[in-house]
Amino acid sequence: MKGVLLINLGSPDSPNPKDVKKYLAEFLMDERVIDVPKWLRTFLVKGIILNTRPKKSAKAYQKIWWEEGSPLIIISERFQEKIQARAKVPVALGMRYGSMSIQKGLKELHDQDVDEVLVVPLYPHYAMSSSETVIVKTKEEQQKHFPEMKLTFVPSFYNHPDYIRVLSEKIKSHIKDIDYDHILFSYHGIPERHIRKTDPTKSHCKIDGSCCNTPSKAHEFCYRHQCFETTKLVGEYLDLPEGKYSNSFQSRLGGDPWLKPYTDKEFERFPEEGKKNLVVITPAFVADCLETLEEIAMEGEEEFKEAGGEQYQHVPCLNDDDEWVKVMTRWINEWSVASKEEATA
Repeated sequence: MKGVLLINLGSPDSPNPKDVKKYLAEFLMDERVIDVPKWLRTFLVKGIILNTRPKKSAKAYQKIWWEEGSPLIIISERFQEKIQARAKVPVALGMRYGSMSIQKGLKELHDQDVDEVLVVPLYPHYAMSSSETVIVKTKEEQQKHFPEMKLTFVPSFYNHPDYIRVLSEKIKSHIKDIDYDHILFSYHGIPERHIRKTDPTKSHCKIDGSCCNTPSKAHEFCYRHQCFETTKLVGEYLDLPEGKYSNSFQSRLGGDPWLKPYTDKEFERFPEEGKKNLVVITPAFVADCLETLEEIAMEGEEEFKEAGGEQYQHVPCLNDDDEWVKVMTRWINEWSVASKEEATA
């Protein structure tokens, strides 16, 4: 019996500081998120961050929280329900952090007699702190609780023609009536050291002007290359004029170098260059969350306009759009049919 587990980031149970603190503790103590020795991570997270950040983050969550609950959870549930209505196999939903756990998702499938699972990390691009931690955690839960299950993981789909098409069409529908000066593809930021750590060659990823454009097996795990490639392919699909779109990276923590350019610095720079009508895309996410709804859609607009910007348009993520649902359902059905054919061959 085959089934599918969709996995996204997760969310606090509520926007109150107590629940936010619990969620942040699990998230930030992940060794693939803050990748320092455990003693130092414990000191940083439990000794410093959790004493101040939960209240600030709770206020941010309160700004974007829906009546039904966390936007990320509600959107993901709608996405799963739409897929289940079309898919030929059971489809469950789990989150890497929070109460809607990966273990619960696997158990839901196990209770339906599923013993072969297609795991779909809902991240287009590979990174230690997203795809990799989902893969590792899912394997741990499977080995501990469901050893009879066989897992297959969907690889990063940052350059898949189906993904590029639905992302591009989403952007197209939002910019068709806008006289924009520039389109900014703002991706979630990660420390530069994460790029080097995931480089299987241990030498290719220099984070310079050429490594992401030079063919290498390192690109299979290089977040920076994959982000740039998504932008390039979308630009080609939409026939965007050269110089009228660019990349940046949002959200950074601590003082170490993170991927550049920084989104907030770009918001300050663009108006000075006469780019006062801005469109912002956040392709690192397939579902809107705190980072897209509060940091980019709200704070980003404030920062841009304070710097002299005039028009600001944030394009929502793919969320539970029907065309995105059709794409994911097709991938799932193709896998389930192929698996059955292999089993009977």
